[in-house]
Amino acid sequence: MNTLSFKTKHANEATIKRDWHIVDATNLTMGRMAAKIASVLRGKTKPYYTPHADCGDYVIVINAEKIVFTGNKMEEKEYITFSGYPGGQKKRWLKT
Repeated sequence: MNTLSFKTKHANEATIKRDWHIVDATNLTMGRMAAKIASVLRGKTKPYYTPHADCGDYVIVINAEKIVFTGNKMEEKEYITFSGYPGGQKKRWLKT
C-alpha cells in the first residue's frame, strides 16, 4: 500500500476560487437564511474547505426588507449592547 496517496490537501490562495451569490430574501425565515449564508461565507459548501483558510464566497442579499420573522419576534425581540461604562447599556427592539 502506498501511503503517499493519503496526504490531506489544504486550500491556499492559489487554489481558492471565489464566486458571487445573490440571495433573494423575499419570504425567507431570518435564522434559516442566515445559517445558509454563513455556510457559504465560511466556504463549507466547497469541496476543498479548510478551516484555517478563508475560502468562502461573496454574498449579496436583495429584498432584505421582505424577510419573515416567526412567532412574536417583531414585538418581543430586543438587542442589548453594553459599552462597559456606567449607563452604557442600550436596548433596541427588532420592530424599530
